[in-house]
Amino acid sequence: MSEPILKVRNIETFYGPIMAIRGISLEVKEGAIVTVLGANGAGKTTILKTISGVMDPLKGSVFFNGKEIQKNDPDWVMRQGISHVPEGREVFPFLSIYDNLMMGAYTRNDKDEIARDIELVHGYFPILKERSDQPAGQLSGGEQQMLSISRALMARPKLMLLDEPSLGLSPLLVKEIFTIIKRLNVEQGMTMLLVEQNANIALHTADFGYVLEVGRIVMEDTTAKLLQKEDIKEFYLGMQDHGVRGTRRWKKRKTWR
Repeated sequence: MSEPILKVRNIETFYGPIMAIRGISLEVKEGAIVTVLGANGAGKTTILKTISGVMDPLKGSVFFNGKEIQKNDPDWVMRQGISHVPEGREVFPFLSIYDNLMMGAYTRNDKDEIARDIELVHGYFPILKERSDQPAGQLSGGEQQMLSISRALMARPKLMLLDEPSLGLSPLLVKEIFTIIKRLNVEQGMTMLLVEQNANIALHTADFGYVLEVGRIVMEDTTAKLLQKEDIKEFYLGMQDHGVRGTRRWKKRKTWR
């Protein structure tokens, strides 16, 4: 696999006086899917917001394609080749599905290629073609997630940041969304940094994973190896299997083997 397209080095980001992420370092190699796992409040979303320019780190650096990019506006970061699919989807509800897709291509002027890319995303998400003229707000949660991913693809990113794509979706829709995420990686070579609470599906989709706890990375390895680690099985995958009881075990856990 090639050199990292993204390098995050010792970033610290705050919400007011509260440190949300504490000296985080991670890498994403070109062509890979990398996942960051962690419970609610661990700092996963803050990592993506810091990379995409929504939040500025107090310390540390973010390098993309060898260029230092932290503390720049999100629009500038996007123009460098990073698309951010936010938690909660955030489509433009009163615009049509087609216009939402065109919003993703607003920095481009290659009309023929834009039309080709719309056909490409329609191939992955046929429902968007069938309902192209409908307001995006009329879509179901799963369809809005499809639209949000498609809108990000329209920018032709080199790196896609995906924040909780399974959030609020049925197991069937989660499986469908993650199947397409994997297809985009394999068929289009799309590099992705995936933040996700559904550890089981994230670890079976990604190539490499980081485990985040209270703003710090406590474990990192290939996903194949993470799936075999007893701590992951007991305190992470077990959390999903046993609901609230597992969540309490996760919160009580202080150290990792």
